[in-house]
Amino acid sequence: FLFCNPGLLELSLGKFRNVLLNQTNPVEAVIRNIASNVTVIIFQVHAQQSDVVISFDKNPSVNSSGTGVDKGLVSILQPQQSVCTWYLRSLDASQVLSTAISIPYMEKDPIPGGCNLEFDLEVDPNIYLDYTLVDIHIKFAPANLGYTRGANPPSCDSGTGQNSRWRLRYDVYQYFLPENDLSEMVLMSHIRKMSEVQSIKANGIKMLTLTTDDKTNVYFSSLPGQGVIYNVIVWDPLWNTSAAYIPVHTYACSFADLVDNCTSLSKLSTKVFFTALAILGLFTCFFGHRFWKTDLFFMGFIFAGFFFFVFITRVTGLGYDVRLILTAVAGIIGGLFLVASWWRFGSVLLCMFIIGLVLGFLFSSTVFFTPLGDYRVFRDDVVFWVTFSSVALMIPVLFVGCPRILNILASGIVGSYAVILAIACYVYTSLAYITLDLLRRVLNDYFSRAYTNVPFQTNDFIILSVWTMLALSGVTVQLRRERSEMPFPPHPYLTWKRERERRSTNVLDPSHHIPPLRERIHNKLLHIKEFFQKEQPAGERTPLLL
Repeated sequence: FLFCNPGLLELSLGKFRNVLLNQTNPVEAVIRNIASNVTVIIFQVHAQQSDVVISFDKNPSVNSSGTGVDKGLVSILQPQQSVCTWYLRSLDASQVLSTAISIPYMEKDPIPGGCNLEFDLEVDPNIYLDYTLVDIHIKFAPANLGYTRGANPPSCDSGTGQNSRWRLRYDVYQYFLPENDLSEMVLMSHIRKMSEVQSIKANGIKMLTLTTDDKTNVYFSSLPGQGVIYNVIVWDPLWNTSAAYIPVHTYACSFADLVDNCTSLSKLSTKVFFTALAILGLFTCFFGHRFWKTDLFFMGFIFAGFFFFVFITRVTGLGYDVRLILTAVAGIIGGLFLVASWWRFGSVLLCMFIIGLVLGFLFSSTVFFTPLGDYRVFRDDVVFWVTFSSVALMIPVLFVGCPRILNILASGIVGSYAVILAIACYVYTSLAYITLDLLRRVLNDYFSRAYTNVPFQTNDFIILSVWTMLALSGVTVQLRRERSEMPFPPHPYLTWKRERERRSTNVLDPSHHIPPLRERIHNKLLHIKEFFQKEQPAGERTPLLL
């Protein structure tokens, strides 16, 4: 990494330079000896979290400067021009590490942001990014066709034919930074891979292609704590030429917040909730079928807790911690209700339907977690929910004839996934978004427009291996242990009822001579009453017999 001399940054076209910026002394960036066949230069600067100001003049104005962590300017070269100058400074009082590059384009290359009608700059190659905890929104100005030095730019509204800007296409790319790494140097080294056309195509993930008829804005699912870089390549199909916009990055979190910042995303309540759920899930993974009532409680807790959290989030404005506590209470009630239903009615089919639905929801969420979930057809909520529900219901239907295997599979897979959710509270893993993206789609009406691609790196492969190992081990142990046992325990209420009838008719059974419960309680109360009575005085109380 090379750092410039204070006050002056000598650049070469296509070469990155790192520079330390401050608030008081602007840095002058200069490129000399520009070739005559270069018609446009895009100069850009990037910092991790502190805004920088990039301008054409020492005294920046709104129409000649940009402010942000990822900003750039387009210099339209005049005939005989061979030198370009820009000015850089930070808005932070302390020094800010940044990296800068200038990229040249020729007369047939399209000009990013050349038909800007929305933002302040006349030609704006920047991508504007906003994020929430749910989604990320990027938008950019349309491009224009390239032209020679000194010529007038092509009209942006002269028509929609093949000789106008309407022939241009926009490819949107996504690039993930290494997981669990928030360092500045990592960002500086990786943003270089998303700045020029060829390196973007080689390293980025192409998410979609927009035509000029489409709106130039795209939504992605938010990944708090995970660094992501976005960029757009505009392509001219007539000349087969391309140009890149200014790459923009986000971690979908704040470095400055004291609570819930990029280094401590999970709340304490979330950690407690999912850690407790993981302990119960790990027990269910290996012993769920043997301890049938515990298994029912676990599945009932998940089923009731999920739907209650959706309901209370939709209809109330309660804080997250309050909602999580109420969800835990509702889950406990739901689990106890499922256990009580089994004890009273003994319906294996009803209990297995609930258990199959829980496994089906997890299976269907996993299917839509794959690239299949980003197909355009599933942007329609009706298509998505009909398909999702059909896949989820397929699990209990397929296993209707073998409920024991269904229960063992559900306890092994769902129980082990509860462990993965607990791990996600402490270490980032994309596997948590299998169910989180489903929850986001249920709670947010517009999440269907977001692309849900996530990184899958070394950390995720390790945690996926842990999930697979736990699930296979739990299912195998339970299948081997339960193969010679009854499929399910006998109906507890009927067993109790038959036992009571047997005791009432079998006089040889010692329990037959035990008084009824009402009589035993009455005798106990009489015994307690006698204990508090006064002791009778000694002496003869009866008349003498004659």
